[in-house]
Amino acid sequence: MATLLRKIGLIRLHNRDTEDPKHHHNHRGGGGGQQSASLRGKGGGKSSGHKQQHPPGGSGDASPGPGKGKGKRAPELAPRDKPPQPAAGAAGAAGAGGPREPATGARAGPGPAGAAAAGGSLMPAARQQHCTQVRSRRLMKELQDIARLSDRFISVELVDESLFDWNVKLHQVDKDSVLWQDMKETNTEFILLNLTFPDNFPFSPPFMRVLSPRLENGYVLDGGAICMELLTPRGWSSAYTVEAVMRQFAASLVKGQGRICRKAGKSKKSFSRKEAEATFKSLVKTHEKYGWVTPPVSDG
Repeated sequence: MATLLRKIGLIRLHNRDTEDPKHHHNHRGGGGGQQSASLRGKGGGKSSGHKQQHPPGGSGDASPGPGKGKGKRAPELAPRDKPPQPAAGAAGAAGAGGPREPATGARAGPGPAGAAAAGGSLMPAARQQHCTQVRSRRLMKELQDIARLSDRFISVELVDESLFDWNVKLHQVDKDSVLWQDMKETNTEFILLNLTFPDNFPFSPPFMRVLSPRLENGYVLDGGAICMELLTPRGWSSAYTVEAVMRQFAASLVKGQGRICRKAGKSKKSFSRKEAEATFKSLVKTHEKYGWVTPPVSDG
């Protein structure tokens, strides 16, 4: 029985030594056990001299300290605490000192903003188109009125089918005048004039000059220019019609003792537009300086 108990005790010691190597090592080497105990004693003394502060809910080395806890939570809180980043275009505008207009806003689009930006270039074009419409309507009406004249006082032919360039034939003047006698003697059926209408007609006068025959006196000057105040910007009125202007011209020819030139060589020389324009510009400056002479009412 005693022998059996001793065997059981040896078996238990053997199992304990094999299950706990640390105990087996300490059991076999007494010096190593003492050294380990001394090291644990020193570590224990240091640990007891310095208290470690742990946050609530954690203990031991597995629980991180205050510094470690902040370091681990920082990446989780950063996306939440960080303010939302503006878009790339807005960030660039803020860096430049303020919001910028979108890139497409710089172009003049079909919207009101685009129209306002291009207003400087669109307004003159629209105004010119409006003036052309006004001029065209007025001249069409003038042509219709002239075609309905019963006395066939004047007739009109368009130059190169242009509504703004007319050749006007004056068929009649005062039959008691010397000019009418000259027309009969030279078989001149009409006095031909040219009228060109500016863009802002009827608010500006047409430019009128004599083409043929070559006339002397009668307020007809070099190049066929005509000295009449109503043909100047100062004397013109938008109420004047082409028919009224031609009747005034016919009266001026008679008043100024106009004659058909019969001098050899000179009578065949035609008037030029360039010379007429220069002469008209000069006479306008002269009359603006010295004024226009108005004939007495008795002289018509």
